[in-house]
Order: sequence, then C-alpha cells, then structure tokens
Amino acid sequence: MPPTAPAASTSPSADAASAAGHGVATLDVAALREHFPALQGGAAHFDGPGGSQIPSAVAEAVAATMTAPMSTRGSVTQAEQNSDANVLAGRAALADLLGAQPGGVVFGRSMTALTFDLSRTLAKDWGPGDEVVVSRLDHDANIRPWVLAAEAVGATVRWAEFDPTTGELDPQAFADVLSDRTRLVAVTGASNLIGTRPDVAAIAGLAHDRGALLFVDAVHLAAHASVDLEALGADVVACSPYKFFGPHCGALAADPALLETLRPDKLAPSSDAVPERFELGTLPYELMAGTAAAVDFIAGLVPGEGTRRERLVRSFAAVEEHESALRTRIEAALLELPGATVHSRAARRTPTLLVDFAGQGSGEVYRFLATRGVNVPASSFYALEASRALGLGDAGALRVGVASYTDDSDVDRLLDGLEAYFAQA
Repeated sequence: MPPTAPAASTSPSADAASAAGHGVATLDVAALREHFPALQGGAAHFDGPGGSQIPSAVAEAVAATMTAPMSTRGSVTQAEQNSDANVLAGRAALADLLGAQPGGVVFGRSMTALTFDLSRTLAKDWGPGDEVVVSRLDHDANIRPWVLAAEAVGATVRWAEFDPTTGELDPQAFADVLSDRTRLVAVTGASNLIGTRPDVAAIAGLAHDRGALLFVDAVHLAAHASVDLEALGADVVACSPYKFFGPHCGALAADPALLETLRPDKLAPSSDAVPERFELGTLPYELMAGTAAAVDFIAGLVPGEGTRRERLVRSFAAVEEHESALRTRIEAALLELPGATVHSRAARRTPTLLVDFAGQGSGEVYRFLATRGVNVPASSFYALEASRALGLGDAGALRVGVASYTDDSDVDRLLDGLEAYFAQA
C-alpha cells in the first residue's frame, strides 16, 4: 500500500458526491503497519494523540529534500526551483486534506505559534467592549493565545462551558455568551483529551450570525476524520502534521480573500503576498515535503481511483470504521476495571479514551504499562481547562489513543497489562 501520486485539488463541494456510491473500504492494518519502522520496536502505541509514528515514505521525503540541491525559493537555479516546488506541493497537499485552497494554506513552526501570530494580528482591530469566546473543552493552544490577545487590548473573554458528566459541548453554550460585540469564536474540532467532536457547523452558524469569525483547532480531528473547511463553516482551521504521520510543524488554512484583509507584522523586505506574508522567515522546505508525503500516504490507505481529495475522504472513512471498532472494545473492558471512570462519553468522538481509577494514580498505571511495552501516557495534555472541569486538576488521567495502525494484538497487550496491574495493586 505505497503512497499514491499527488492529484489535483478539488473543491470541498465534490466530497459528498465522491463519497456517494462508495461503500466503506476495509483498512488493511497488517499491510499498513509494515510502513512504520517504529512499530517494529516492540511497543504497543496508544500515544498517538501526542504525535503519531512516522511511515518510511515521510522520512524518505524529508531526507531526499535535504540531500538534493536546496536554497531559498526562486526560479533560476535548480536549488531554488526545488525549494519552490516543495512549498507549492506542501500547500496543495494540505489544501486537499483540509478542503481548502492552496493559496490559503500557511505553514509555521507549530499550530501554537501560528495561533499566537494570528491572534495578535486580529487583535489589532479589537478594543474595549469587543468580545472573544473560547471553549473550556479546548487545548490551551486554542485558548491562551486568544485570552492574552484580548487582555492586551482590553477586550472581554467569554467562556463556553462543556458538560463534564457527558463530555458534550452543546452549541447552546456558545449561543448563551455570544453578542453583537463578539469578534472571534475559537473551538476545537475534537478534544485531544476526551475525544468529543462538537457540532462545529452549528457553532459556526451562531458565530457568523453575530458577525464573528470562527477559528477551529483541527489538530486532533485531522488525525481521525476528513476535515472540510467549508462544511465546518470555519473561517480558519489549524492542524499539526505530526499528528497524522507527518513531521513536526504546523499549518492553518483560510479563504485567501480573508487573509488578504489581515496585516501581520513582518520584515520589510519579505513578501506581502498571501499566504507568504504570514510565514515569518525561511520556510522549512524539508518539513513541507514530509507533510505532502504524509497526505499522499493517507490518500493511499485504501484502493480506489479519484482525485487526492476524494481518496482522502475514502481513506478516512475506513480509518474511522477501524478505529471505532477498537475503541468500542477497549471502552467496554475499561468499564469492567475496579474503580474506573471513563470521561470520554460524548455521542460523537474520536477513538480517544480518558480514564482514571479510584485509589490509583494514573501516573503509576502509565509507568507500569510502560514496563510491559505498552505506551499509554497520563497527563492533562495541555487541556488544562478541560481537565480541571472534569475534576482531575492539572494532573489529568490516563489517555488511551487509538490510531489507524493500532491492531487487536495491541489492544490485547493493553488489556492484559491493565489486568496485571490491578492483580498486583
């Protein structure tokens, strides 16, 4: 199942038509795993929400870029042309992944850095009396940049609360705090802590009715489901390629027309074109090449023809079906363990389970499982507000993250390890 060649980008409106008439293909997990050298190391990886393992094709793309002639972008020398081609390929790949336009894709060091940069740019037009809405469910990277930007200009921050008993983030929580002075709403596409997938499209409608922009953190969502900027109703969507088989960098996508209206701080000689005006300094060409390779790899997970966007939609349908089945199995077993509380309860969610055990430290369980080659970290994973709302404080709990390369033998090892822990506890 080698990665397939890039195909031309298509409009998001084509997604529904391309998916129609296609049954959900079965993911060949055994074949998939052969592409990940790290999986040959013997560990069972349930740590994907913190960063996936990397297929060989991505590492090879990074290495090939760094060992070929390379310089700053241009059109004269081969080195300049190579760098320019990597930038264009990276933008096209992320556009296909996110249902966006290549000209609206911005690369940066991380999603966090890009969000801080964008928050400062947008806040230039905010002032006292203006309001920003953030969600208690979110990772801090989609909370603190907006809070700090608002505080710096005297704007007011309002909070949309989620229900800790169900894990749900109801759109009504946003309706309750929106006003005609709301300038921006920030919400996650999927919680990195408990997996909840809010109804982003409904939240977008509420935000836009008030004249506000909607910023969606799709870092966790993009690893598990097809993302569509237009269908979400998002003005800006952000992701981190290292969550979906790519290198460590960040990207965001928006309508290029929106980006044209924004004036970020930049160096005087640097390009004022969109999206370049948002990319500070020289781009990481090798990481952009690795990102494009990761997108191509996902597009080739199941057989079938079509544009790259169509193949991505088809692959993610198979990924969701596989991951959901494993999540169901794990969740049922967790609920049988003594003193277990599973905090991932939303009706629609990713295969991400947060669990703690009465009388047992999650860190102890984490360390015990690690001795058995089962990687299941315990923390609040930068979702501090959500962890506190769940009553877990800053310590959080044990997070079990299923990935597309997770198989039943990994699950067996996880469940055997948990049984062994409680047998000696």
